[in-house]
Amino acid sequence: MITKSPAGTQEILARLAPVYGPLNWKQRRDPVSELVITILSQHTSDANAERAFGQLVDAFGSMEAVADAEVGAIANCIRSGGLAQQKAPRIKTALNRIIQERGSLNLDFLRELPLAEAKAWLKALPGVGPKTAAVVLCFSFGMPAMPVDTHVHRVARRLGLIGDRVTADQAHDLLESLVSPEDVYRFHVYLITHGRRVCRSQRPLCDSCVLADICPTGLERLGVQPPRTP
Repeated sequence: MITKSPAGTQEILARLAPVYGPLNWKQRRDPVSELVITILSQHTSDANAERAFGQLVDAFGSMEAVADAEVGAIANCIRSGGLAQQKAPRIKTALNRIIQERGSLNLDFLRELPLAEAKAWLKALPGVGPKTAAVVLCFSFGMPAMPVDTHVHRVARRLGLIGDRVTADQAHDLLESLVSPEDVYRFHVYLITHGRRVCRSQRPLCDSCVLADICPTGLERLGVQPPRTP
């Protein structure tokens, strides 16, 4: 049995960059919209979340109107995203909590907070865990928060960056500590892409993976002994 030892994150980035191309951060959505669609994406596909979010915007026109809407009306709009009965009250309560605490639906103040404080503020909202908080901070503000979805979690474990018993929630802070702040966005996107295209949950394509020779799991699956340390 091969003992896992972590590959270097800089080496991983250097190998994945030519495969998936250069990445420059740009804001994906405003922070409140990013928060809502990330809640919608919990336990469903991105396509379902996008569809549900579009239906929500079409029906209400703004997040302020969503905050004022009845929970049942919100649930009817987001039913295509799954778990509407759970997600609708979370969305309404989160939006109203922001209004109560900040006076309006504006999260721009988070940009000025230290990362740990910004995470804590968001995680105090209903339905917001480490992943949702990290997505908002990373994709709306460009802050070095590492979202860990199922792909990032799987690839990081196979590479030996985190232990097999480390949960996705625990992995956020651990992976952030391994990656330079300026590289967090690239690392997150590269690992997601690699997890979808190559390092699949079932039947990973180790024989065509550019990381195979520095990946303990890849070496094991290919039956290759790792180089011995002098």
